[in-house]
Amino acid sequence: MATSLKSLSEYSTHNLPDISHKKFGIVVSEWNDQITGALFDGALETLLAHGAQKSNIYRKDVPGSFELTLGAQWLAAEEEIDAVICLGCVIQGETRHFDFICDAVAHGITNVGLKYNKPVIFGVLTPDTMQQALDRAGGKHGNKGDEAAITAIKMLGF
Repeated sequence: MATSLKSLSEYSTHNLPDISHKKFGIVVSEWNDQITGALFDGALETLLAHGAQKSNIYRKDVPGSFELTLGAQWLAAEEEIDAVICLGCVIQGETRHFDFICDAVAHGITNVGLKYNKPVIFGVLTPDTMQQALDRAGGKHGNKGDEAAITAIKMLGF
């Protein structure tokens, strides 16, 4: 597993663009809010640390990870939004529901980025357990929110 060898909060800052005038939409799932709140905190801190203005960061909450795609589409449709970050957490359960949700969200987020020709970032955890989610939301493996934010920044510099 890649994250057992690398912290999600470690990244290269080589050739980062100026984001002081860029606008970011962050869509956050309310489901597993302990995790998604920590992911948002990581993303926000990373964006601010690299020059984003707090007034240019817009958070929108959706009920669950399945709704991230429509929330992302609504934000991406706004011309002033330069990048969208989607943050969610789907924990494996006893049924195939996990598979359907994860597949739909991954494809949906990809399609939104392609449709609007702007970065739409997949910051969705898909762990087997709550402990694995905690480990990736500011725990021993860093914070996937950091990784999602730096991915958005780097894609804006592409």
